[in-house]
Amino acid sequence: MKIGLFTDTYFPQVSGVATSIQTLKVGLEKQGHQVYIFTTTDPKVDKHQEEDGIFRFSSLPYFGFKDRRMTFRGLMQAVEIARGLDLDIVHTQTEFSLGLIGKYVARRLKIPAIHTYHTMYEDYTHYFAKGMIIKPGAVAHIVKAYLKDMNGVIAPSERVKAALESYGVQNMPIPVIPTGVALTHGQTSHTDLRSQYGIADDAPVILSLGRLAYEKNIALTISAFSEILGQFPNAQLVIAGDGPAKKSLMAQVADLDLQDHIHFTGMIPHEDVAAYYQMANVFVSSSDSETQGLTFIEALAADRPFVAIDSPYLDSIVTDPAIGTLVEDYDGFYEAVCYYLAHQSTAADQAKRQAAVKNVDADTFATRVANFYQEVQASYRQNDDDDDSDELNDDEVGYLKRLLRNPFRRN
Repeated sequence: MKIGLFTDTYFPQVSGVATSIQTLKVGLEKQGHQVYIFTTTDPKVDKHQEEDGIFRFSSLPYFGFKDRRMTFRGLMQAVEIARGLDLDIVHTQTEFSLGLIGKYVARRLKIPAIHTYHTMYEDYTHYFAKGMIIKPGAVAHIVKAYLKDMNGVIAPSERVKAALESYGVQNMPIPVIPTGVALTHGQTSHTDLRSQYGIADDAPVILSLGRLAYEKNIALTISAFSEILGQFPNAQLVIAGDGPAKKSLMAQVADLDLQDHIHFTGMIPHEDVAAYYQMANVFVSSSDSETQGLTFIEALAADRPFVAIDSPYLDSIVTDPAIGTLVEDYDGFYEAVCYYLAHQSTAADQAKRQAAVKNVDADTFATRVANFYQEVQASYRQNDDDDDSDELNDDEVGYLKRLLRNPFRRN
């Protein structure tokens, strides 16, 4: 099968979405499929550099997300490239520029198009003029308009599926397919990292890894850590990642005089992620906006337990303390982290973590998605004569105009 993945976010950008797309690409290719990435240009990629199977379209930083980009041209170019590749299916990963292009490509080539809904936009409205431009209630209108006439949408978790159904998305299959994980082991080891940050071999380490965004609530982790030091005076907190909240988080650390115990790493290479997990005793996240929990699965794959805010998605994963602990408040977070710092991991704990991650490994992920492609293709062929139009419908035209004018205005 020849598959086109259309995404505004891809390497060298670092994000859960970029990682999940790469994991899917590698998994599908391992099964013999041909996968092509249609994505944005990136300042870190030479425009003259040839990338096998990757097609980049001129882009600019997106308003509100300076580290994310949107394509502003290339619609017909994408159609011609896709036609030359003889794509069998389009799989979009964004509701914005490349998503719209992918949807149009599928219409012109008369092939099915499906989507993965990665982001709960209600949790990100504050990025757009501090919530004055986009209102949470507008999200349903945008998502429903984008998904109209798609042939299916993948939800990474039950929480996402419930959200889509609440938006009024209907008349299409919505399978829940958790994102798989394939940790890449680079040359950097966890002992090298401890040496790099001046962390003693016997010092307990807490890891927070991900985008430093306000909705991730990392400030709670720092506050709890200031008290954890009372129980574990030599403990260290490693905050890996970058983002808009970094400045305020560093100021919080300075106010608490924790500079000797907290390390901000900045963005880390994807191939070093496994070493960061393995350097730590426990992975933590105080975010209550997660939809697919990729970092939690990464932690398990690296044989580390985690502490997280309770969520419907994680309820199905956390079946034993060896895997992790879900908490509802500050006190629960503090107590759970202290437990893992004091607890000596056993072989039985390791076996439970391996069993938990087996169901969402990269091969299982790719197989589930490929099976869905085949289901969609079979259904599409049966209904192929229902609509011979390759033009956008009225809802899609309205959505496109709204996006170009202001992506979150309702009228």
